[in-house]
Amino acid sequence: MKLLILSFYYQPDLSAGSFRTTALVKALLEKMPADAHIELITTLPNRYSTFSSEAPEFEEHPRLTIHRIALPAHKSGMVDQAKAFLVYAKHVRSISRGKHYDLVYATSSRLMTATLGAFIARSKKTALYLDIRDIFVDTITDVLPGKMVRFIKPFLSLLEHFTIKSARKVNLVSAGFLPYFKSRYPDQTYSLFTNGIDDEFLSLPIIQTACEQDRILDVVYAGNIGEGQGLHNIIPQLAKHFEGTLRFKVIGDGGRHAALKEAINAANCNNVDLLSPVKRDKLINVYQSADILFLHLNDYDAFRKVLPSKLFEYAAMGKPIWAGIGGYAADFVSEHVENASVFAPCDADAAVESFKRLEMSATPRAAFVDRFARANIMREMAADVISVTEMS
Repeated sequence: MKLLILSFYYQPDLSAGSFRTTALVKALLEKMPADAHIELITTLPNRYSTFSSEAPEFEEHPRLTIHRIALPAHKSGMVDQAKAFLVYAKHVRSISRGKHYDLVYATSSRLMTATLGAFIARSKKTALYLDIRDIFVDTITDVLPGKMVRFIKPFLSLLEHFTIKSARKVNLVSAGFLPYFKSRYPDQTYSLFTNGIDDEFLSLPIIQTACEQDRILDVVYAGNIGEGQGLHNIIPQLAKHFEGTLRFKVIGDGGRHAALKEAINAANCNNVDLLSPVKRDKLINVYQSADILFLHLNDYDAFRKVLPSKLFEYAAMGKPIWAGIGGYAADFVSEHVENASVFAPCDADAAVESFKRLEMSATPRAAFVDRFARANIMREMAADVISVTEMS
């Protein structure tokens, strides 16, 4: 058996897609026959222009070959991302040319890697398994200007139709996506394997921060700073309101970093630190020293369907979670995560009220950690991926 995996991000890059694919490859190697081989085509670390990590362009292991494509320097804008993807797609086609695969697996948040997987699978008359991490057509309707949406949405809808119809099976990372896809592609077969908690976050001690009276509390956000997170629409207002009470540490980078910085300056906030992305071992230390972990998604209908991967590592830390989320994610938190207070996205007044409901103490969440350990989820997903080769 030979499996082709297409994932734009892979270790040591910092992204949900990287962590997810890395765990899946490990699980597949455990599940696949001894003579099976995985060929993985990804990119050199490129998630953030402010973070770089060394990785070889080519790795050959007994049952795993890794190709990492060097991309042109780029920021997080759509044009730069499109150019970077075209370079990736060109190399994927070149590397895979003339080769036979029993299965093509593609994981995708912005649709295009999934579409590339569909083209490769169709050209080789090979089964395709898709892992869909976002509803791109839905998201761009909210994020892009109306004129641009009217121009490109019909084309993207056609690409989505081609892509989903090409797959033998589709995994959705959030159950909130299911109504969208089932209404459009009712004949497709779906799985629901979520993101989860990586090994680095398992078995960590639950650390209580000091609770001296009148101490300024540290609120930490770590992750992408883009339009999807909408931090520029909430952090400055909260920082100003809680001046002298809370200090916000925002760790990451992304397309709206400049907008966030500008909004913080305009609000004359002096209690927000903007910090560059860090590797996960250092990030764990930051989490452990935090008093509160902060999460936010922008106020768009599309984001009411998503389940942020950040929730899983936050919950594993046992810290109070303050989250501006709605829809499926809010329901998930309410059902599964103790000592997490949710407020309507971009609503500073609701956030202030939500803050009052938090208990300023660490909360072990053993049942959550057991249920959502990524290794367990990926073992089940690996079996699901392999089973596609047996489907008629």
